[in-house]
Amino acid sequence: MNTVLSMLAAAAPVASGWTAHTLWLRRRLDVARRDPLTGLWTRDAFTRRATALLRDSRAVVVLADVDRFKQINDTFGHAAGDALLKATADRLARYVGRAGVAGRLGGDEFAAVLIDDHGTAGDMLAVLHGVLARPVDGQDPAVRTTVSLGWVRVADFPGDDLSALLRRADEAMYLAKLGRAGTRRAGLGRLFATVTGRRAGRAGARTGGPVVGVAA
Repeated sequence: MNTVLSMLAAAAPVASGWTAHTLWLRRRLDVARRDPLTGLWTRDAFTRRATALLRDSRAVVVLADVDRFKQINDTFGHAAGDALLKATADRLARYVGRAGVAGRLGGDEFAAVLIDDHGTAGDMLAVLHGVLARPVDGQDPAVRTTVSLGWVRVADFPGDDLSALLRRADEAMYLAKLGRAGTRRAGLGRLFATVTGRRAGRAGARTGGPVVGVAA
């Protein structure tokens, strides 16, 4: 018995060391998967978590883009732009909650998957749009913008993967931005838009009219 106790006592520091090392590695991996500016999941980490949530038919995929972000950077400086991105990320993460996931895809573009328990995603996202449009605390009140949201219900397109759903949400968001509607749901029909037209519209370019159609 004494021998067994002695062996256990000798092994305890080793086991403790491995446990601490494992926790340290997990923390380092978690940090690597977070966007350093906003703290949201990076694209790859978001994709893994979002894909798992798509198994739930109540899931809703949301794409958000900050309006006139380049203008804010050019007028007020990158510090103001960074503060706006951080505030947008914090508000989005709080709204989505632990049941969903939010990530920064790059630049001023964010994505989220949330679970719509009561079939009221439209109302929920209208509220979210208002939350995201609030001024940033402690910032120059002249720094004002809104966030355009496009969204799609997973149940409406059961054969689509995350990439396809994000494309649909992207088209809906583009229409919301052009129409200054705040939010837009992807319709049940096919969405059409040229990549050039979509990107030009986001940049604020004016053309003879958007090459876009949507089934409402």
